Amino acid sequence: MIGAGHAGLAISSVLTEHSIDHAVVERGEVANSWRHERWDSLHLLTPNWQSRLPGHPYTGADPDGFMSMPELIGHIAAFAAAAAAPVRTHTNLTALRRIDGGYHLATDRGELRCRCVVIASGAANVPRVPQLRQAVPERIVSVTPFDYGNPGRLPEGGVLVIGASATGVQLADEIRRSGRSVILAVGEHVRLPRNYRGRDVLWWMEHSGVWSQRYDEIDELERARGLPSPQLVGTPEHATLDLNVLRAAGVEIVGRVAAIRDGAALFSGGLRNQFALADLKMQRLLATFDEWARTAALDVGHAAEPFEPTQAPAAPRLSLDLRSGEVRSIVWATGFRPDYRWLEVPVLDRKGELRHDGGVITAAPGMYAIGLPVLRRRKSTFIIGAEDDARDLVDHLVRYLAGTPPSA
Repeated sequence: MIGAGHAGLAISSVLTEHSIDHAVVERGEVANSWRHERWDSLHLLTPNWQSRLPGHPYTGADPDGFMSMPELIGHIAAFAAAAAAPVRTHTNLTALRRIDGGYHLATDRGELRCRCVVIASGAANVPRVPQLRQAVPERIVSVTPFDYGNPGRLPEGGVLVIGASATGVQLADEIRRSGRSVILAVGEHVRLPRNYRGRDVLWWMEHSGVWSQRYDEIDELERARGLPSPQLVGTPEHATLDLNVLRAAGVEIVGRVAAIRDGAALFSGGLRNQFALADLKMQRLLATFDEWARTAALDVGHAAEPFEPTQAPAAPRLSLDLRSGEVRSIVWATGFRPDYRWLEVPVLDRKGELRHDGGVITAAPGMYAIGLPVLRRRKSTFIIGAEDDARDLVDHLVRYLAGTPPSA
């Protein structure tokens, strides 16, 4: 097992249930990414009651709240301790190779051999920053969410936030609240309200069955796996944080960054189309919830509610002179990617992503992955999705070890 985050620990717990001897190799500490690669104020965007792991539900006093990073780290560490997970911390994997009868793992603390290996190293190891970053003038401070920390680490002056996923809107809002002017560059995004018909929108995602939809039932699976995270934020007020809210608060909305040329950022002119598409997809999803409630004869106590369309600026700017001093820093909230530099088995596609069938890496028998977007279900990357995926994959692994043809 590679990685001791929530997904890797979920697999470990299920392997223990089956009395399968295993080890968990972790480059840092349990929940290492949550400890060291997130910004200071981050809270989960999923409510606490959804932070359940195998045999380890949330038992605190605020099930509808949203965990801070210290709370989440404690929750995952408690799960690792309760499950007696065999974690080898501070063990840096340097190479994973195929050998007769299984796999060879080279680490800075010795070598391991195993019949099967599960890659649970995460989907967000490295910030995904476009090449055009290299054209940013040297006087501009460029950071990613990994090294952002908080607004105090940025120089005084305006900030350009690039990307409008959950990360982008949260950082734009926090930086604006610090007193800086903020420009938010918006490309494709997923709009969701925090609450719908009196319940958290993620309650609807789980109970309606949308989140449990299997990967082999999804049209355009590759596209679904590449979608940005939804525009949600976890706050005590259960507030919605969308582009209308940000614009009303003073954040300037512009199109996606198409190029940086001669010291100027050039923005796409397709904002209205992006807004219309995101609004349409949100309305379709909410209609799915309504239909489920009607079919199930569920009385939720609240009628379906309309949402105002995303309001586009009358004349959004199409360029920004990065040498003018209007902005002093750029935050690249442009997504993340896995890091497989240690993987010496030919199982990556041309984009550097694992080729797999629901987490089963068919080109390398006995190799599995967990914790990737829409791995086996729409909820796969969320904490609530780890147990179901882990049980499916361990069932496949057990059959593989027994020499029984495993089903997908």
